[in-house]
Amino acid sequence: MARLASIRDFDWGLLVYVLLICALGVVEIHSATVGTKFAGSETKQIYWIIAGLVVMYIVSNISYHALLDRVPWMYGISLVALLAVKVFGATALGAKRWIRLPGGTHFQPSEWVKLILILAMAKYFSDNRSSELSWADFLKAGTLVGLPMLLVLSQPDLGTALTYVPVAMMGLFLGGLRWKQAGIVLLVVVAVLPVAYFKLKPYQRERLTSFVAPEADAKGSGYQVTQSLIAVGSGGLWGSPTKGSQTHLSYLPIPQTDFIFAAFAEERGFVGAMAVLLLYFLVLMRLTSHAQTAPDRAGAFIVMGVFAVLAFHILVNVGMVVGFMPVTGIPLPLMSYGGSSVLFMFLALGIVMNVRMRRFVS
Repeated sequence: MARLASIRDFDWGLLVYVLLICALGVVEIHSATVGTKFAGSETKQIYWIIAGLVVMYIVSNISYHALLDRVPWMYGISLVALLAVKVFGATALGAKRWIRLPGGTHFQPSEWVKLILILAMAKYFSDNRSSELSWADFLKAGTLVGLPMLLVLSQPDLGTALTYVPVAMMGLFLGGLRWKQAGIVLLVVVAVLPVAYFKLKPYQRERLTSFVAPEADAKGSGYQVTQSLIAVGSGGLWGSPTKGSQTHLSYLPIPQTDFIFAAFAEERGFVGAMAVLLLYFLVLMRLTSHAQTAPDRAGAFIVMGVFAVLAFHILVNVGMVVGFMPVTGIPLPLMSYGGSSVLFMFLALGIVMNVRMRRFVS
């Protein structure tokens, strides 16, 4: 007898971890922006979180198979949206990444494309039942991710474009990528990297190299990394006794966004930073568990796609903050201020819940 998906199958433990991370983010956004022109940002963040919870609930009740059936349409619309950014997009800080909407809000299509790519890869490889990946399949899957990636790079938005890479890598790995193929692709990437590096804009090249020796240009390209390292280091074990001087004296630029982990580590110390990383670890472990119990191949691909994007965001953002990764503008999921990032993450987690709730459906 068929068993229908029920709200009782919702992963309430995962939701608790997610909301704890969001709560810590809201607290830190308030602390980092109090007395600045960004004061009140935490209220907007709360609104985005509430909207995200509503979206998560709605998406969790729509069968993910229905979403997969509409992937071709969604993929086409995403390409049109990215092209629209080139034509109608609002320019800020030398880049066109947003479409201005009524009411002063901005829509960033490149954030949402990540989710569509996760679904597209799941659809492609669930329809392809081969245990080993052929070169034709490799090229088709690469093209699926490559087209939107090139459009985002042209905005230019290197950070968001890089977040498409783990989606492709996870899909290819689960799809049956052979070691020989991986080796050949790695050699090609190594050969192309120098050419791609010199194709970047000067400020992008500086971002990718300044983290190696930020002290060489501490007041220029290495400024953000230098101030971030000072903030993290001054946090000590339990938090800075001066209550976050780097953050509150504005040495750390716009700490509520990409460098929120540095601000949090300064004010809450090593213990607080480890607590946040533990919460992220628990979320990732829940996702791994849901992939293992997914009812079909497509469901497993979807959950692991979300896992790959989330893990990549955490790894790159935290690595950036402590000087192990270049500054690429990748936010810390659920903590960094920003509506597009928050809504994307809740939408992605909603589809994960969708897969979980149907693990016993027959």
